[in-house]
Amino acid sequence: MSAESANAPVTTAADEVVELCRDLIRIDTTNTGDTRTAAGERAAAEYVAAKLAEVGLEPRIYESTRGRASVVARYEGADPSRPALLLHGHLDVVPADADEWSVHPFSGEIKDGYVWGRGAVDMKDFDAMLLAVVRQWKREGRVPPRDLVLMFLADEEAAGKYGAHFLVDEHPEEFEGVTEAVGEVGGFSVTVNNDLRLYMIETAEKGLEWLRLTVTDRPGHGSMIHDDNAVTRLSEAVARVGRHRFPVELTPTVRAFLSEVSEVLQVEIDHDNPETVIAKLGPIARIIGATIRHTANPTGLTAGYKENVIPGKAEAVIDCRPLPGRSEELLARLREIVGDGVHIDQIHSQPGLETTFDGPLVDAMSESLRHHDPAARPVPYMLSGGTDAKAFSRLGIRCFGFAPLQLPADLDFSALFHGIDERVPVEGLEFGTRVLDRFLSNS
Repeated sequence: MSAESANAPVTTAADEVVELCRDLIRIDTTNTGDTRTAAGERAAAEYVAAKLAEVGLEPRIYESTRGRASVVARYEGADPSRPALLLHGHLDVVPADADEWSVHPFSGEIKDGYVWGRGAVDMKDFDAMLLAVVRQWKREGRVPPRDLVLMFLADEEAAGKYGAHFLVDEHPEEFEGVTEAVGEVGGFSVTVNNDLRLYMIETAEKGLEWLRLTVTDRPGHGSMIHDDNAVTRLSEAVARVGRHRFPVELTPTVRAFLSEVSEVLQVEIDHDNPETVIAKLGPIARIIGATIRHTANPTGLTAGYKENVIPGKAEAVIDCRPLPGRSEELLARLREIVGDGVHIDQIHSQPGLETTFDGPLVDAMSESLRHHDPAARPVPYMLSGGTDAKAFSRLGIRCFGFAPLQLPADLDFSALFHGIDERVPVEGLEFGTRVLDRFLSNS
C-alpha cells in the first residue's frame, strides 16, 4: 500500500448514504400493481447487487417474472450457532405525477437540507442506509455478531406477490436460521419538546383485506323506472360501508403506546375514547388513530357502459384493515353492513402481526437510539398499513419496523408516504446510518 493510499480518508456509511439514496431514487421503479405497466425493479436490483459485490459480498438476484427482481445476500457473522437476523427493504415505489411535484419525483435532488424524490422515505432511504453500513463494515473487515440476511425486494407496494412472498414460497433456503427481521416503518422520531423525542418502533401492523362487492340485477332502458337498479343498490351498500365507524378495540401494542403517551403528556387516557389524546400527537395521529379499530374504505367503483342503459352488474372495491387476529370479525360485520344481494369476494388477504416490545433485539434498538440521541424515548406502536413482514411471518419470523430517522419537529412525516414532494432529511439519513451501525453491532 502506498503512503498516499494509507493516508486516504476512509469512506464511512454517513459519507456515502446520501449519494446511494439519490442513485436509487433516480432509478424509476414505479409499481402500478400490473407488471405490464410497472417500471420493474430489475435495474435497481442490479445496482444494489453491484454495490454489494464491490465490497466482497455474494448477492443473488431472483426474478419472479420479467423485470420483477429482488436481491439476497448473506453476511456471515462471528457466531454461526446464533439465529440469523433478516434486514429487508423494498425497491419499488408507488406512481408519481411530475406535474404535482415541486421537483421531478425521480431526480434525487438535494434542496433545503432534504433529498427529494419518490421513495425517499418509502423506502429507498433505508435501502441506502443498509447498503452504506454493510459496505463500510466490509471495507473495514468487520464481522457482525451473527449472520445478517440482506434482502432488497420487489413488489412490496402491491402486496409482495413478486417479491417477499415469491422468495418465501420458492426460495425458503434463503431464510435458513432466521428468527427475527427488521424493516420499515419504524425508528422515526416524533418531537414532544426540546428534551424529549418519541421513537416509534413498529411491533405490530394491521391485516389486509381487499374486497370486491358485486351486485347483479336486471338491465334495462335508462328512461324507464327501475326499482331493481344494480348501481343504486351497490351505491347504498358502499355508502353504508364508508360511513360505518367500527368500535374501539385496543390491542396490547396500542395499549402500551397509549400508556407511554399518557405518561409523557401527563394526561389520563380514556380507553373507551382515546381519540382526544391521540389528537394531541399532531400529524402522526393519522396513523395512530387508524390502529384503535378496524377500518373499511371504499376505493373503487365500476358500473355501466352506456348513458341510457341500466347495467346488469355494478362492482366496488373496499380496502379493509382489520386489527391483528380479527379478520373474520371484520368480515362478518361487513356482511351485515352491506346487506342481502351484495356478493363479497376477497381480492387479497394477509394477516395482521403483533409481537411484544421486549427481548435483546428491542434492547439493542433502544440503546442505539439513546446513544445517539439522549432525548430519545423508544416506544412500541402499530402500523395502520402493511409491509413485507406479512410474508416473513409465515415462516414464524418475529418482525419489527426499525428504519431509524431523526426528523425535524415541524415535518409532517406521515403525509410523505405516497404523497407529493416526498423527501428525507440529509441529517436524518446520516443519523440513521450511525444508529443502524451501533444497533447491528449489538444485535
